[in-house]
Amino acid sequence: MTLSVRIIPCLDVTDGRVVKGVNFTNLVDAGDPVEMANLYSAEGADELTFLDISASSSGQETTLDVVRRTAEQVFIPLTVGGGIRTVEDVDRLLRAGADKVSINTAAIARPELIAQIADRFGSQVLVLSVDARRARTKSGFEVTTHGGEKGTDIDALAWVEKACLLGVGEILLNSMDADGTRAGYDIGMITAIRAVSKVPLIASGGAGALSDFAAALDAGADALLAASVFHFGIHRIRDVKSYLDAQSYPVRTISTV
Repeated sequence: MTLSVRIIPCLDVTDGRVVKGVNFTNLVDAGDPVEMANLYSAEGADELTFLDISASSSGQETTLDVVRRTAEQVFIPLTVGGGIRTVEDVDRLLRAGADKVSINTAAIARPELIAQIADRFGSQVLVLSVDARRARTKSGFEVTTHGGEKGTDIDALAWVEKACLLGVGEILLNSMDADGTRAGYDIGMITAIRAVSKVPLIASGGAGALSDFAAALDAGADALLAASVFHFGIHRIRDVKSYLDAQSYPVRTISTV
């Protein structure tokens, strides 16, 4: 049976509010996360992703509160990322109502964290967020941290291969070059990562035209994550699904009630 394509709105949360910018700069307020989660669920989102981009430690408690309130009202899978450094952090988020967690910087610093989380909770709860940009690495793609600001000299393809062996359940591939530009997903990057990833691949960064979503699927993505096109009303989730359905991609049926 062919699995349905997942459409996943991404909510970057700081100090309890959703924000969005271009290439992670010039952030503007986009709304209340719980209200937006409810809206997207009603519109047919298959999953939701919250990324806590708060710099302060106090932001972690705020995020836990947002997760609890969202989980009480929204009944589609919720992935939460940002600031997760330990197995205990994962435990707190899962207890608050998250279904999956997304890790990035901590996994780069301590790759064994991937295996620790997978061993304790199962691979199905663990998403590796790969913030990649074009650079002079072997594959031409480099893993970055701090919202694409800091290079690591780690080749993105080699990192994905290693993470799959350590037990990650999904890859969230964020194109730092395309983020927020609405110029289309980075097809070359998706194709390259798909070739080495043994787990489902979520494409992120650059969604603009409806045809961009189809192009990412053709390149090998299993799910499509987007933010600004949904937050600012350029497209509705049901429009994306209707378009993909018309192009014969399998999508979850949206209630018309």
